[in-house]
Amino acid sequence: MEKEKHTDVLESLFDKTTDYLETRAELVKLKAVRKSSELVSGLVTRLVIFALLCIFLMLFNIALGLWLGEMMNKEYYGFFTLAGFYLLLGVIFYACRKKWLKAPIADAIIKKINS
Repeated sequence: MEKEKHTDVLESLFDKTTDYLETRAELVKLKAVRKSSELVSGLVTRLVIFALLCIFLMLFNIALGLWLGEMMNKEYYGFFTLAGFYLLLGVIFYACRKKWLKAPIADAIIKKINS
């Protein structure tokens, strides 16, 4: 009789432990899905905004190049001026890429994952 009680208690404890572990695993899956969906939706939103900004900047730069060229009496001078400006800007960004781009992006990703 006493042996049956211990067996029943052990079976009950084993069943509860199994249920707890299954529930815990499901909770971890749901948290992972939530985090990944937040990450992907944020990424898609930023990509759409970035694409629209790129279109704007492209059209703005064409207009600026034409305007500068008109001011310099040769249209292609305006585009050469803009190209030189962007080359200088690219060199500056390349020199500071770790401080300005790599570290802040890595920190943002880590912050998003850990929140």
